[in-house]
Amino acid sequence: MTLNYVNICNGQLMIGQFTAQQLAQRFGTPLYVMDEKYIRQQAQMFKHSFTHPQLASEVIYASKAFLTLAMCKLIQEEGLSLDVVSGGELYTAQQAGFDMNRVYFHGNNKSLVELKMAVEGGVSTIVLDNEDELEHLLPLLTHSQKVLLRVNPGIEAHTHEYIATTKNDSKFGLSTADPATLSLIDRLISEPMIDFAGLHAHIGSQIFEAESFFMEADALIQFIADHKLPVKELNLGGGFGVAYTLDDNPLSLPEFLHSLLEHIFKTLTSVGLDTMKIMIEPGRSIVANAGTTLYTVGSTKTTINHKNYVFVDGSMADHIRTALYGAQYTAILANRADEICDIPYTVTGKACESGDIIIKEALLPECKKGDILAVCSTGAYHYTMSSNYNRLPRPAVIFISEDQVRMVVRRETYEDLIRNDVGV
Repeated sequence: MTLNYVNICNGQLMIGQFTAQQLAQRFGTPLYVMDEKYIRQQAQMFKHSFTHPQLASEVIYASKAFLTLAMCKLIQEEGLSLDVVSGGELYTAQQAGFDMNRVYFHGNNKSLVELKMAVEGGVSTIVLDNEDELEHLLPLLTHSQKVLLRVNPGIEAHTHEYIATTKNDSKFGLSTADPATLSLIDRLISEPMIDFAGLHAHIGSQIFEAESFFMEADALIQFIADHKLPVKELNLGGGFGVAYTLDDNPLSLPEFLHSLLEHIFKTLTSVGLDTMKIMIEPGRSIVANAGTTLYTVGSTKTTINHKNYVFVDGSMADHIRTALYGAQYTAILANRADEICDIPYTVTGKACESGDIIIKEALLPECKKGDILAVCSTGAYHYTMSSNYNRLPRPAVIFISEDQVRMVVRRETYEDLIRNDVGV
């Protein structure tokens, strides 16, 4: 029994119409493989499901999950908008030719250089995190700039501490319980060069409870109603959980998205507010399950205490989330995917760290040198958070669409590792 989006045929893990072993042989390992067809299907599912007859709506892809030039072009082709959180993400979008009228610039400590880049580049909306950002932004403006203000409604979703973002003591945004937040909103409304459009919030990531999102919407709408705020747009962020293991139970998104908008419409009506544009920012839920990382097994070891290790040619440098969050993943021996999985292995890599763990315990067949080990659901945050720790080159990224394969990020070389070094 395996994850429902995994395709196994004749003992081989299939990605599109290719076996994982074929891809590993052609492109080498470690290798990030992205199922382009799946990404497009998820984008269209969000676009078609997040609609309501009485509410305007917008789906904004949270690019921090996975961003390359090719991904920017894909998102634009599918008709989604784009959320960026840094000058680097914004630069990538610009170089891809993404429509700046559909870009939202987030972040809690935007530099003057980044703000100037956004203003001069024609970014549609800047999401202010605090009053300091307003002070930095105002001198840069030569025309009216649309902004949202990020707020914390105090909803604590059940997720990892590092990815719970709306607690009142969070690094992000301003608490709706703080009178200073209302003072800043009043100022935004009165500033002649600021077009205050509304509010933004994000309650965290990898959330499986629909109630958390309903509570977020209710709290924000009540805040707007209580203080008679002229809000035209309400951005609820993202955080929709995905299945990494068989124990995960994500929401059925098509049904949930319809119900969320209907709930919002009823809540707006009940408090006497006019309708407004409602936005969401899915990232992980579009790309996570589209991604598979392929590794080659180098060796195995059983310790004196009977702990089994399988060593692969990757590391925490290309898979940091297990070490960072204790995240759990599913592994498949891609070239022998129909064999009985009865040996518990700790999957680890080649980084010089005891914490270099990719999967703490994976049930697999007996692993042998040269086997191809696939780690599922690595489309979100793996390439984005990869590093050159131990001077390890980053893997290549390929897109698969049925019988078509294309490289979208080339494998780094040793020369790349020293490209920015300055000789002595």
